[in-house]
Amino acid sequence: MNRPQGAFGSLLRSWRNRKRLSQLDLALDAGLSQRHISFLETGRSHPSRYAVRQICDALQMPAAEHDVMLVSAGFAPQAADANWSADVRAAVEASVDHVLAGHDPFPAVAIDRIWTLQKANKSAQAFFARAGGTGQPNLLLDLMSPGPLRDTITNWAVVTRALFRLVDLEVARRPHDADGRRLLDQLKSLPGVADAIADGPRAHPAPVVTVEFLIDGAALRLFSLIATIGMSMDAKLDDLRIETLLPADEKTRRWFEGLPQRTS
Repeated sequence: MNRPQGAFGSLLRSWRNRKRLSQLDLALDAGLSQRHISFLETGRSHPSRYAVRQICDALQMPAAEHDVMLVSAGFAPQAADANWSADVRAAVEASVDHVLAGHDPFPAVAIDRIWTLQKANKSAQAFFARAGGTGQPNLLLDLMSPGPLRDTITNWAVVTRALFRLVDLEVARRPHDADGRRLLDQLKSLPGVADAIADGPRAHPAPVVTVEFLIDGAALRLFSLIATIGMSMDAKLDDLRIETLLPADEKTRRWFEGLPQRTS
């Protein structure tokens, strides 16, 4: 949110070019005149808050980038003036808890866009402790750093390549995501990561990438489902992801059904 005021025109032009839209195309999608779009880009006109919203919606910008545009035009970000009641916030929090708890006995976590852990159900806590997780907040750094957790993943290079691509695509959606770019640089600096992401698949890829663990002699195979909060206009909620890990075979299912749950 440190984008200087007055930068709206150049940001608008950059996003329009990024989406490969002409000024007329954007004007039609945003319900504004082409002349107004032109004046906004050159700085001859100052946008209203309504115009900023229309343009951001037309450009399908993530909520955080919408906030950047608002600040560059001299307005407060959406989160600063969102008229949310305590009941709504409590309902969102309770819903996330409900999904996580309901996924037991299989692991489920709530993470942000760059995989910083927000919450974990009991199965996730028990599983990652058993697999050698260090407990550091960012799950990708924990998984890709040399150590016990990385050593338990028998297809680590394949998983690393797939996960890095997911984060790379997420960061590409947000040109001003300094935290995301910093994480990508951190990940690439870890031993073996750059080689893994540069090495393409050697055979026809499977329809779903499974994470294959070897823990105490048990070969476990998991795949994931990732859910987001729909139609969110709040940057923090737009960042939230719920990842649920599911058994890819019956042997893995039985292993998790017998996994003792942590209570702390």
